[in-house]
Amino acid sequence: MIAYDLQCTKGHTFEGWFESIKTFEQQQRKGLVACPICDDNRVERLPAAFAIKSSQEPAAVPEVQTDTHGQKKELTKEIIDFVENNFDNVGADFAKEALKMHYGVTEPRNIRGVSSETEEETLKKEGIEFFKFPLPSSPDTDA
Repeated sequence: MIAYDLQCTKGHTFEGWFESIKTFEQQQRKGLVACPICDDNRVERLPAAFAIKSSQEPAAVPEVQTDTHGQKKELTKEIIDFVENNFDNVGADFAKEALKMHYGVTEPRNIRGVSSETEEETLKKEGIEFFKFPLPSSPDTDA
C-alpha cells in the first residue's frame, strides 16, 4: 500500500491509500477519488515529504504561519457539516449498530455516535475499525 498526500481544487488536503500509483491513476481517471470535505473529485497528488538522515545538527526551520483563525474556523465548519450530512447519528447505539453491520444484519452505512470504553474494546476484539474524534461545537457559536 502507498499513502499519498492529496489536494482538491478547493485547497483541502487529505491522505489516500492505494495499492500502487497505477491504481491511484485508474481511480482518479474514473472520478473515484474525491475530497472527504467537499466531495470534489478533481484531485491531485502533492509532492511527497522526505527526510535525509544526517550526523549534523538540523538547521532551525523558521515557523511559517500559513493558517489564519478564519480559515481554521471555516474548515471546522466544513468538517462538522460533512459529518452531520453524511453520517447517521445513532447516538448511544453506536457499538450495537457497528456490530449489526459487521455481521451483515443491516446494510453498511456511515454512522456516528458515542460508545463506552467497554463497547470500544468489544468492537476492537471483533475486528471492527472505528475512528474517534471529538466534534467541536459549531464555529458559529461561542460555546
